[in-house]
Amino acid sequence: MHVVGGGLAGGEAAWQLARAGLPVVLHEMRPLRGTEAHRTDRLAELVCSNSFRSDDAMNNAVGLLHEEMRRAGSLILAAADRHKLPAGGALAVDREGFAQEVTEKIAAEPLIQLERGEVAGLPPADWGPTIIATGPLTSPALADAIRVLTGEESLAFFDAIAPIVHRETIDLDVAWFQSRYDKAGPAGDGADYINCPLDREGYEAFVDALLAGEKTEFKEWEANTPYFEGCLPIEVMAGRGRETLRFGPMKPVGLTDPHSGRRPHAVVQLRQDNALGTLFNMVGFQTKLKYAEQTRIFRMIPGLEQAAFARLGGLHRNSFINSPRLLDTQLRLKARPALRFAGQITGVEGYVESAAIGLLAGRFLASERHGRRLPEPPPTTALGALLGHITGGADARSFQPMNVNFGLFPPMANAADGRRGRAERKPALAARALADLERWLSQARLAA
Repeated sequence: MHVVGGGLAGGEAAWQLARAGLPVVLHEMRPLRGTEAHRTDRLAELVCSNSFRSDDAMNNAVGLLHEEMRRAGSLILAAADRHKLPAGGALAVDREGFAQEVTEKIAAEPLIQLERGEVAGLPPADWGPTIIATGPLTSPALADAIRVLTGEESLAFFDAIAPIVHRETIDLDVAWFQSRYDKAGPAGDGADYINCPLDREGYEAFVDALLAGEKTEFKEWEANTPYFEGCLPIEVMAGRGRETLRFGPMKPVGLTDPHSGRRPHAVVQLRQDNALGTLFNMVGFQTKLKYAEQTRIFRMIPGLEQAAFARLGGLHRNSFINSPRLLDTQLRLKARPALRFAGQITGVEGYVESAAIGLLAGRFLASERHGRRLPEPPPTTALGALLGHITGGADARSFQPMNVNFGLFPPMANAADGRRGRAERKPALAARALADLERWLSQARLAA
């Protein structure tokens, strides 16, 4: 069997096939052909953020997805747990250590053969069952071949990358360490973010600079591509209203400036980006400002006046297929069932979600090759809710990338109303999910 794409979804799919005792060839085009966003030849390289978001399994849907994947034997979650960094209630990882471990695990697995080189077009028919997990930066030749086969126009959006700052250049006489509401998370102590405060005057000047700053010009073929709402450039958010940032990535709630004893008008948070603690990512500061403008404008932020940037922000174009129309419930392409799709190309958004669909694609194919059919995970689980959304739950006419969220889950029967009911709903949904997952995993073992 073959898996095309060595990102989080492809690596996870190949790992699940190998765990089921099946040989697989994993194809990765880097470094022979690069992308606009990747910088190394490592598998599972993280390019936008080092955060897998909330790790709270009982109150957050992505935290629940983490736990489900751990129980299902995920390579990606195991590596993330071993390389986690302080990040409040989030699961953030040392990106270099994480990618290095995934690469080494794949290379050391005797049932996985790693081949470097571009798959320029559809996989040959004689390959047999194949999983396409090429991610949002699928090579043009393969993307065109998929479009011809399916008769569907690929949708696309821009995904923006946030800058990274050298820790030693942040002025802690102005900034301070604190998690929102002092909340501690994995490997954290409740003071996991560096916070840079802005007063009203400074905030207004910063918004003016964002709006006036020189932006990256789009190519003609990119001009009508929509942004993904979950990863908007900071200046696009600012353009939606002067207070938008104060209710978004610059919200000051849950934070108190120890230098003044007051809550600031607005705050810029930076999150640790590597295990050494020498690099910090500007949270929510994806941008399409030109490099010189980024340096000038971001140094207006108190505490970052002398900031040195290890990486400035940028843009890359993401593509995904209309999965509700094109895929069946086992992630097979209806027009050619020997092909399965996995990861962000299916229209899930986020590292964890991409790896989760890779896990399912690998397990579905493994079961099929053993002459059985693994049922889809129940829709009451995070895995099942996400799968159900992209394979039929979403409206194909307006399909857009989606993160996992409790809105995708079937409601609880006899749920309580009012404030108490809302507070109890998420833990109840999570408890139901984990119980139903255990039953599904038992079925999976029988289908192996």
